[in-house]
Amino acid sequence: MPALLPFLSGSPVDIAPRLLGALLHGRGVSVRLTEVEAYRGETDPGSHAFRGETPRTRIMFDRPGTLYTYFSYGMHVCANIVTSPVGEASAILVRAGEVVDGLELARSRRPTSKMDADLARGPARLCVALGITLADNGDDLETGPIRLELPDAAAAPPAFAQGPRTGVSGAGGTDEFPWRFWIPGDPTVSPYKPSPPRGRNTTSPR
Repeated sequence: MPALLPFLSGSPVDIAPRLLGALLHGRGVSVRLTEVEAYRGETDPGSHAFRGETPRTRIMFDRPGTLYTYFSYGMHVCANIVTSPVGEASAILVRAGEVVDGLELARSRRPTSKMDADLARGPARLCVALGITLADNGDDLETGPIRLELPDAAAAPPAFAQGPRTGVSGAGGTDEFPWRFWIPGDPTVSPYKPSPPRGRNTTSPR
């Protein structure tokens, strides 16, 4: 397995598709990532860090391999993997995955799921399945309670598709930013949702 820090010390757009097939381990449940989205910093209109560093976005400028969590729409926790060198904001949203260990525990955390493919199908569901909360913001994904296990360096990466990011308002959700990556045909990939109409009270995913 490649070392975490060197693997993540680069552009989130380059790293994101290489995270497909990686494992996130969290509090008794493990999820194989099948869908992710890349976000840059001040050059990315879809990013929380588009307007620079704030108390909320400080973690995005932190060490690669740091976990960035936040509330979406004031009710759902979403999780991101920080990449790039310290001082350069970026994040990769973990959008969906397959529960590969701790299935019964994931089912108990997600009792409304009608099938196992839905347990971590979407960023909020994924966090619930893994037990990720806002308290995990800033944790180290190598040593913390939520750990990232990268794919084996010798393994061939899965084939992937890419397209616009889902649910992102404004310019950041257009074809100009095809930074959503997923494993084609995987039943755990979340459905694409276009950006919401302007004027609604929306929060970009990261």
